[in-house]
Amino acid sequence: HEYGTQVENQQRAINRLYIGLPVALLIIYLLLFTMFGTIRHAGIILLNLPFALSGGIIALYVRGLDISVTSAIGFIALFGVAVLNGVVMLEHINHLRKEGTPLPDAVVQGASDRLRPVMMTALVASLGFIPMALNTTQGSEVQRPLATVVIGGLITSTLLTLMVLPSVYY
Repeated sequence: HEYGTQVENQQRAINRLYIGLPVALLIIYLLLFTMFGTIRHAGIILLNLPFALSGGIIALYVRGLDISVTSAIGFIALFGVAVLNGVVMLEHINHLRKEGTPLPDAVVQGASDRLRPVMMTALVASLGFIPMALNTTQGSEVQRPLATVVIGGLITSTLLTLMVLPSVYY
């Protein structure tokens, strides 16, 4: 009976995530639109999310872990960092454009200027989750999927932020 209750609780949590995740993405999009004032710039930043998602899923697969409620929470945390890195990059490119820098130069300079901040954000978050990802003590089955998603997703979304996002902006 207790096992059936746990399965039911997990199913309810997953059903709430089916609603919560799209709502969170909509709120992120609206905040980005409010910040940048254009659908285009908000959309460019949201391009980070599929790359983050794929990196998280690949990392779960490589480690032999299943998608669970805790991994879904990891995706939400990952999306926050991926969006932050995109905002850092795009905001600087926009600033250079407002100063009169031609588009090709603004994209190249903006990407090179923001290389270190984007890398540091991703590295700090990834390194902070390594102990959780490698933990094997009691309760670690809850921590491992969350940490694995964040680390794997940050690898792919950081590469996108540094290489693809400036190209798409151009």
